[in-house]
Amino acid sequence: MQFSREKLHWLYETMYRIRRFEERLLEETVKGNAMGVAHTSDGEEAGPTGICAHLDARDWIASTHRGHGHCIAKGVDTKRMMAEIFGRYTGMCKGKGGSMHIADFSKGMLGANGIVGASVPLAVGAALAAQYNGSKAVGVAFFGDGATSQGVVHESMNLAAIWRLPVIFACENNHYAESTPVEYAVAGTDIADRAAGYGIPGVVVDGMDVFAVFEAAGEAVRRARAGEGPTLLELKTYRYHGHYHADDPLKYRLKEEEDLWRKRDPIPNFEQRVTQQKQMTAAELAAIRKAIDAEIEGAVKFALESPLPPVEELYTDVYVSYSNSVVGLR
Repeated sequence: MQFSREKLHWLYETMYRIRRFEERLLEETVKGNAMGVAHTSDGEEAGPTGICAHLDARDWIASTHRGHGHCIAKGVDTKRMMAEIFGRYTGMCKGKGGSMHIADFSKGMLGANGIVGASVPLAVGAALAAQYNGSKAVGVAFFGDGATSQGVVHESMNLAAIWRLPVIFACENNHYAESTPVEYAVAGTDIADRAAGYGIPGVVVDGMDVFAVFEAAGEAVRRARAGEGPTLLELKTYRYHGHYHADDPLKYRLKEEEDLWRKRDPIPNFEQRVTQQKQMTAAELAAIRKAIDAEIEGAVKFALESPLPPVEELYTDVYVSYSNSVVGLR
């Protein structure tokens, strides 16, 4: 694969931005600055980065409770994301959604979602709208291995296959649904094999390699835009921390397992590849890291200095107001 200088920079910037956002968020959550719990995705950066590298402003993604990386890869502002997680009025959803419900329709981000598997019908709906409107847009559903036995996931895949909708099902198989190993809860060796039941391609991808994800996602996006229907991508990946910030993963997985996965870390492996192939220099990479470090520190500062929502905002954006004429009441 040939990559432009700009694309290589974007891949590295995006992965490192996700990593630093998650690491700093964990620090601030432990300090008590974040509202609620934090489900971080450090270790899984290659998946959203490699997929979103093919998307543009017309495309839509739907996410999970572990959605910060998806938001960042789709271009959502890190300052307003951090403020949202801190429960501040300057946040993406005025501080009311928190970590598991960040959304930005202006960036094609339909929202993170605390309901397991709920991202899938949202992305299918976006794909249906794209097909109806003829926009050539693509919908991408990110979901985990723990969602793959949810009925709504299978119903959505079946519908998308029947109607040949332009949607990509991106299963981030990080091998644990909370603390349950995927081998214990999901039948079969590869989740991607389930695609055969719907007559669509199922592709197993090294989710720790952004170049492998980029290649597989490129074909899936091409098929979707060409009207050839959905693709199921199974990204074999790993989360470095627990299910949420206070969860100790060593209670249910071995340190030796963690060490093996960390040797496949997508960021240093990217650095090694591009420097060895003389596509980027160590100085370029360092400059990118320095700029993003400053960006994330600025995001934390912005969030801490932002106000909490005013009391009068308590009931705004919470309930839908139906007029009597709409519901037929007098």
